[in-house]
Amino acid sequence: MSNIKILPFTGQNIDELLALCPFNAIEKAGDSVEINAGCRMCRICIKRRPDVFVLAEPPRKVTVNKQDWQGIAVYIEHLNAVIHPVSFELIGKARELAGKTGQPVFCLLIGDSVKNLASQLLEYGVDKVFVYDQPELGHFKIEPYTAVFEDFINLVKPSGVLVGGTSIGRSLAPRVAARFRTGLTADCTILDINSNTDIDQIRPAYGGNIMAHIHTPHHRPQFATVRYKIFNAPEKTQSTGLVEHCQIDPSRLYSAIELLEVRRKEKVRSIEDAEAIIVAGKGIKKEADLQMVYELAEKLDAMTAGTRPLIEQGWFDPRLQIGLSGRTVKPKLIITCGVSGSVQFAAGMQGADNIIAINNDPRAAIFDVAHYAVIGDLYQVVPALLEKIRRGGSLI
Repeated sequence: MSNIKILPFTGQNIDELLALCPFNAIEKAGDSVEINAGCRMCRICIKRRPDVFVLAEPPRKVTVNKQDWQGIAVYIEHLNAVIHPVSFELIGKARELAGKTGQPVFCLLIGDSVKNLASQLLEYGVDKVFVYDQPELGHFKIEPYTAVFEDFINLVKPSGVLVGGTSIGRSLAPRVAARFRTGLTADCTILDINSNTDIDQIRPAYGGNIMAHIHTPHHRPQFATVRYKIFNAPEKTQSTGLVEHCQIDPSRLYSAIELLEVRRKEKVRSIEDAEAIIVAGKGIKKEADLQMVYELAEKLDAMTAGTRPLIEQGWFDPRLQIGLSGRTVKPKLIITCGVSGSVQFAAGMQGADNIIAINNDPRAAIFDVAHYAVIGDLYQVVPALLEKIRRGGSLI
């Protein structure tokens, strides 16, 4: 929203006023003009016509009593009585954040016949699990799940809320955040917390060229979504937490969505779950040369993946892309072949236990995150690796 105010005027040439803005942000509105969403706040209109355009007073900041909002909450995603692994990873991060400020960790569990899952969550050091177990919540529908989430926040008043960056989480979190007129940071890669409970939400921006530090100092709760495999799941601990069973009026669970049929999707092997991955980068000159990458992957019982340039050329399925615009992986071994190592790519794989990078440029960014650097032509190195494996040798 523009912070430029238009003063009352008469007898002005409206066309001249419209021409003041190089971004076409001034548009005609009856006998006057208004500022549209294209305003860049360059203030050219104010400088040229201060008799018509002035800088409005900044909006009054809304303040919140942060003492009323305590705890870090984690939304628990599940399917067929199996909790999604990202939920455990978020519990680990929530415990870390809460431990720095002496806050509790809460979990929100929504569904039908899901009460038994609560005991699993308590094993990971959660202070309290809030369970909404009602028949109307048997299948994910955005309206009733949003209503339950809202009810939970009004009841518990958590300072921060962590949601998995899955298809469900990305649908649910923005709607709930909007109901509380608070901020939401998507796809965070780093989370930290200040002594005043403000969460430092860090994510790559502008194509990964900068790391944006985002705060929500004047609103609560603070929402963040995090992808699978970004954080580590915590170790199990002695269960001391509690379970609270909640109910919400069924009238609030109406949905305009009618479920006609549920079709089980055939499970496919995902690079997110692979323990070894061979990654092809733009150093691969032609598609036929991927054969040596496939052979190396076969010898190591690994999956193959690609960087964005190869995905765009159609050489790999988009589900096999690693990076901010693809998948985040954390395998035991990853070998990159001709990958430059952009920030976007590195953010999606730097958590691997062992990273071997092959690149003929000694200054390639991939070497900044690699554990082992092989400086050389991949067309010579990969065949040499294959020969060594055939002879029973070790890669490291």
